[in-house]
Amino acid sequence: MSSLQSFVAVSTSSANDLRHLFRLNSQKAPPGTQPYLPRISCCFVSEDTQKSAPSISTGNRLLSAKSEDLIEREKRVLVGTYARAPVVLVRGKGCKLYDVDGMEYVDMTAGIAVNSLGYGDGEWVKAVAEQAKSLAHVSNVYYSEPQVILAEHLVECSFADRVFFTNSGTEANEAAIKFARKFQRVSCDSDTHATEFVSFSNSFHGRTMGALALTSKENYRLPFEPVMPGVKFVKYGDIDGAKKAIVSGKTAAVFVEPIQGEGGIHSATKEFLQTLRIACDDAGALLIFDEVQCGLGRTGYLWAHEPYGIVPDIMTLAKPLAGGLPIGVALTTEKVASAINYGDHGSTFAGSPLVCHAALTVLKRIKDPGFLSAVTKKGLYFKELLTHKLGANSHVKEVRGLGLIVGIDLDVLASPLVDACRALGLLVLTAGKGNVVRLVPPLIISEEELKQAADIIERCLPALDADGVH
Repeated sequence: MSSLQSFVAVSTSSANDLRHLFRLNSQKAPPGTQPYLPRISCCFVSEDTQKSAPSISTGNRLLSAKSEDLIEREKRVLVGTYARAPVVLVRGKGCKLYDVDGMEYVDMTAGIAVNSLGYGDGEWVKAVAEQAKSLAHVSNVYYSEPQVILAEHLVECSFADRVFFTNSGTEANEAAIKFARKFQRVSCDSDTHATEFVSFSNSFHGRTMGALALTSKENYRLPFEPVMPGVKFVKYGDIDGAKKAIVSGKTAAVFVEPIQGEGGIHSATKEFLQTLRIACDDAGALLIFDEVQCGLGRTGYLWAHEPYGIVPDIMTLAKPLAGGLPIGVALTTEKVASAINYGDHGSTFAGSPLVCHAALTVLKRIKDPGFLSAVTKKGLYFKELLTHKLGANSHVKEVRGLGLIVGIDLDVLASPLVDACRALGLLVLTAGKGNVVRLVPPLIISEEELKQAADIIERCLPALDADGVH
């Protein structure tokens, strides 16, 4: 815990907030179920006793007949690709979600880092409704004004000269793969040209066959091999390994996440990214930043690579850009774009007027300096709070991240903690090898809601011990 102890030097009181504790336990029981009443430690026992005694029951609350019915119906009609949590969500407001039985949850997932403006944002709803009334979809056979306006704004606030729209992050990475291959074919004077890629450990770039080939987790790739050949994996942050792997005439591009999300909230160093930039330039390879999860304000910077001062040739975006509607983007320099001709790539749905108009609303809000400053402030507050509250627990190795992309690294699997938090009205995710709690809330979340989340996580820590599960 040395890294935790060094993160925050101040000490604050660990006394519990009685009103907060009782508010957490006042959820109404769903109709037709027995009330779920998590146990809390008596607030009048000694601090040492509180630290050693389990404070809650971690069993799942009983599902209502309505929830059970929907879950059973899902099993009969959908392909079984998702191990879903037993929650049927029906509405959201701000940073809160509500299930079919009326239970309230503080959402620290944001639809996996998607809903940066939370749920039911007035400006976003208005933009979607306005555009839906006039023109939702026309295909890329024709021009549409919202697509051009959004592209202009993306170019204006980034390194890029050109924009290509897709429907998702994995599609944006597929576009980047194709662009890199075509660029190498056009720029090479000989009959042979570079076709290989370099990616890194703990990486996640998507589930389509090209993006999957760049994803390091073998359990994602092995069932579908052979995937795209010619990918070298290097340990994330390994400067010497990266230098050796990037080879002139062979390496078409290097894919890297400035901050890894799915991989466990690992941040690159400036030296590492600078090395990649120099090695790519020397080898004639392209440097591609995947900011699908970490970009667009989540770190407190508009782009996650900004504080490093290093510019890529291509950057991919997706998750938060359209506020919950499907979108992906590959931003490129003119050098790369000049290698792409009519018909080289395309998409029926990508960049529709409806999605682009919604995305423009999101982009304008997030790129505001005041908005970004607030994300930075809340991120620092949240990490300090988590470090103070969780730092004494033997299972907590580190609290890390930047802005509002935060990971709690554990020495055990995080799923019992995730389940216990959900039972108390807090939604969180896992990452890494299942041992990291991933916290990516809506960027509009308040400090009060962050404190509520930290309180629940602290109370649920006994779930990580075998004798803490009831």
